[in-house]
Amino acid sequence: MSTPATTNDVAGEYGPVDGPRVEIVLVYQSLLGIYGDRGNATVLARRLAWRGFDAVLTVVEPGEPLPDTGHVYLLGGGEDAAQISAVRALRADGGLHRAVDRGAVVFAVCAGYQIVGRTFTVGDPSVPGGEDQVIEGLGLLDVTTTRGPRRAVGEILSRWRGRDGETSLLTGFENHGGWTRLGPDAQPLADVEVGIGNCDDGTEGAVAGTVVATYPHGPVLARNPALADHVLELALGEELAPLPLPEIDTLRTQRLAAVRSSR
Repeated sequence: MSTPATTNDVAGEYGPVDGPRVEIVLVYQSLLGIYGDRGNATVLARRLAWRGFDAVLTVVEPGEPLPDTGHVYLLGGGEDAAQISAVRALRADGGLHRAVDRGAVVFAVCAGYQIVGRTFTVGDPSVPGGEDQVIEGLGLLDVTTTRGPRRAVGEILSRWRGRDGETSLLTGFENHGGWTRLGPDAQPLADVEVGIGNCDDGTEGAVAGTVVATYPHGPVLARNPALADHVLELALGEELAPLPLPEIDTLRTQRLAAVRSSR
């Protein structure tokens, strides 16, 4: 029997609640939580709460059904064996497909990015040094991932497509051995200035409708508040009021300078 997901109403801590309820669903942290991507959920919930929304964070683990009430579903990074377990459980659950069908947002990072694609390639966890195996993904994005000729590790700086100015710059830390190629039904999220990104072809991440995927950790939404607000605006179907936070802007400026100086 499946157990209920853990739900936490976080809005009251950060200001008065006078807006609608918005549910952020954090998916399978025991499998896809080794790189601190849980921070993306915290960022979204707080940015909602600071604006007066009733922000609710629901944490779902394998064996628990994904709720059909979420507005944003978050997937993070994980190792090969955990990635295989996660995709099998998510395919059996079907909740992410239902979410996309009703217009909810899926935001996927690293292993999560590969999971929402068509296929990804991993080493056989039962055979050290064994042959790679191709795993069927969820097919929410028209992308395929294979083993790259080298591992992508380090700071990455990219320019978000369709955006102008400093908010178009995305920073993070990439650490992945997979190289991802986009099919005709997916568009790159950004163009790489420093780092590798998808497959050293100058692009990073992928977008199709309300499915947004990217490789960087950081957490990426903490380092890129404009991207965090974009995810929320996709989910809510409305533009959000600006959220002035000078201390975050200062940290972001410092991080951008550090990445550029690493060239």
